[in-house]
Formats: sequence, structure tokens, C-alpha cells
Amino acid sequence: MLHEGRRVNRRLVKIGGIGSVVTALCCFTPVLVWLAAGLGVSAVLGYLDLVLLPLLGVFLLVLLVGLFRGRGNTRPRT
Repeated sequence: MLHEGRRVNRRLVKIGGIGSVVTALCCFTPVLVWLAAGLGVSAVLGYLDLVLLPLLGVFLLVLLVGLFRGRGNTRPRT
């Protein structure tokens, strides 16, 4: 049972970490602007902040839940 909990926590940490890095790259660098301009959908650039900043917050929250969730599951062996 404890092993399952650790696997879920690693998965949450991986999802939160990768999602946070990708979202931060799109949010703080012009990577997504270049991609949108290259695809010809530059009209959506005005709405990116409305999506990217909350998405960054969600991924950071998932990362924190994954990091701190496993702390209560560990019991000392007797």
C-alpha cells in the first residue's frame, strides 16, 4: 500500500514539474509567441495571459501536492 502511494506522488511531482517548466517557458519567454506567429494564429496572443498564468498556478499546486502528500504516509518500522 505504501509503495502505491509513493508511485502516485512521483507521478504528481513529474506532471507538476514538467507542466510548470513548459508553462513558465511559454509564459516568460517568446516561445509561444513565435509558435503562434509561425502558425498564423497571432490573434490569440492577447488571451495567452488569461490562460497561462492560471495554468502555471495549477501545475505548481500539483507539484506541491505531490511533494507534501507522501509525508503523512511514512510510518517507522517496528
